[in-house]
Amino acid sequence: MSAALAVTALLLTAGCSSDGGGSPGNGASTSSGGSGTSTGSAPSRQATAQTPPAKGTVKVLRTVTEGLKSPWGLAPLPDGSLLVSSRDDGTITRITEATGKKTELGTVSGVSAAGEGGLLGIALSPDYASDHMIYAYFTTASDNRIARMLYDPKKPAGEQLGAPDTVFRGIPKGFIHNGGRIAFGPDGMLYAGTGESGQRGLAQDKKSLGGKILRLTPDGDPAPGNPFPDSPVYTYGHRNVQGLAWDPEQRLFASEFGQDTWDELNAIKPGDDYGWPNAEGKGDDPKYHNPITQWHTDDASPSGIAYAEGSIWMAGLKGRRLWRIPLDGVTTSAAPQAFLTGEYGRLRTVVSAGGDKLWLMTSNTDGRGTPKPGDDRILEIQVS
Repeated sequence: MSAALAVTALLLTAGCSSDGGGSPGNGASTSSGGSGTSTGSAPSRQATAQTPPAKGTVKVLRTVTEGLKSPWGLAPLPDGSLLVSSRDDGTITRITEATGKKTELGTVSGVSAAGEGGLLGIALSPDYASDHMIYAYFTTASDNRIARMLYDPKKPAGEQLGAPDTVFRGIPKGFIHNGGRIAFGPDGMLYAGTGESGQRGLAQDKKSLGGKILRLTPDGDPAPGNPFPDSPVYTYGHRNVQGLAWDPEQRLFASEFGQDTWDELNAIKPGDDYGWPNAEGKGDDPKYHNPITQWHTDDASPSGIAYAEGSIWMAGLKGRRLWRIPLDGVTTSAAPQAFLTGEYGRLRTVVSAGGDKLWLMTSNTDGRGTPKPGDDRILEIQVS
């Protein structure tokens, strides 16, 4: 059976930009056409950012911790420590920021890890200070879903995570293309990037939850003001969304894996069609919303993104580099710039650490060309 699954995965993902799960490829939406964070909570509204310089810098300040196993989601706590989800183990671990000490909170029950599925994105409740709830996007035996769990640090290690309370279910699952990034936006709503699970037609089906960006209330209902009546669908025509981030003007950006030609960074406009599977990368069909920039799949395979210092910062899996995309509104103000190319392997998640600092997490120990066992880590970096 394992051999059969492996063959099936290879057939499905041939030529596909790699997510870095247990198989080649974690698609992303592709788009073509024409209209014009990060994990955890989005930044509050600020004054309009000035256009950043064409060239930036990255300085690695330190390794916060290492020896992580299949890390995927990353969420900073108010006290500065970090929560990390393990895709394959289904656990959430707290990292003490100052020392790198790891404390396992517990295991999320119901997680069924296979291929690119498992325990994926995590985010803190917008009311975390009072409710201590952690949200998680994960794969089960039947679907992908979002649940919330109480975190009680007063309990013994391993027992600090409450039972999952499912707030949203029914997102298509597959061996590939499960999406998985969740984040609360500046509006207090929960956004989720989904994949088309290898069934390309789902991306254009507005009644399907696959190949979409969803917008929900914290209780999992379709958010008020969504573009389609009584629907959680915010945008469609995506292949596999794994990066969400907002700029100070509350504009949403999303990263997507291409199939074999173009990976994308998109500016998100409610109700728009981002093209997949009819278009990949920039095109001239006005039905589809063009990406603001694109990369060959060997250079990116983008997962998490974050906003800092006037730019979107994008973690590349197959590309094994961190991309800086300087912004002028919802367009690029200069060519994207690559950093850390090949230095730390595959990069999965990037999250704001405040000001000009970011948390950057690698993704090497999940079957995609591991440099050495147990080397997955979180870095603190300073950017400009």
